[in-house]
Amino acid sequence: MFLVIGLGNPGSKYENTRHNIGFRVIDKLVNDSNAIDVSKNSFYGELYKSNQTLFLKPTTFMNLSGKSVIAVKNFYKIDIENIIVVHDDIDLPFSALRFKRGGGHGGHNGLKSIDSAIGKDYIRVRMGVGKPEYKSQVADFVLNNFSDKEESIIDGWIDHTVEAINQLQNRELEEVKSKYSLKSFKE
Repeated sequence: MFLVIGLGNPGSKYENTRHNIGFRVIDKLVNDSNAIDVSKNSFYGELYKSNQTLFLKPTTFMNLSGKSVIAVKNFYKIDIENIIVVHDDIDLPFSALRFKRGGGHGGHNGLKSIDSAIGKDYIRVRMGVGKPEYKSQVADFVLNNFSDKEESIIDGWIDHTVEAINQLQNRELEEVKSKYSLKSFKE
């Protein structure tokens, strides 16, 4: 069984922010696969299931995502090798897409929380959201909405990402990397 986690913050206030791109990918995966809601309070998130795949949107707020991830991982006895985390990445240009297993959290509080809860050896789907001019602007930047121009290509970028995530469940990471990595999404 695979567990695909999209990182974000709950509530309409954050819905279209850069930090919530992971939630948007999960919404698309859930919709495309007609997944059913299997959420429980003890999961601290929205959990959906389709065949042998679980889709999770932690509702703990970003900084506590690990609490939700470990609850679901332990309940379903999921191996860390079968965990995929989709998240925003300010170290990549807008609409870039990268994949890796393990590594550092790069200051991302959602990854930091997951790393401390389950370890680091899961697959990361890194979605570039661009970077503010100054480091002091990062929190405001990721909690702001995408521009209208950026928003115009997000659906296509999410579709591409969803296709890659579906492939990650059947193919080697290196194969998916070479086929689906993007410097930027072009329609």
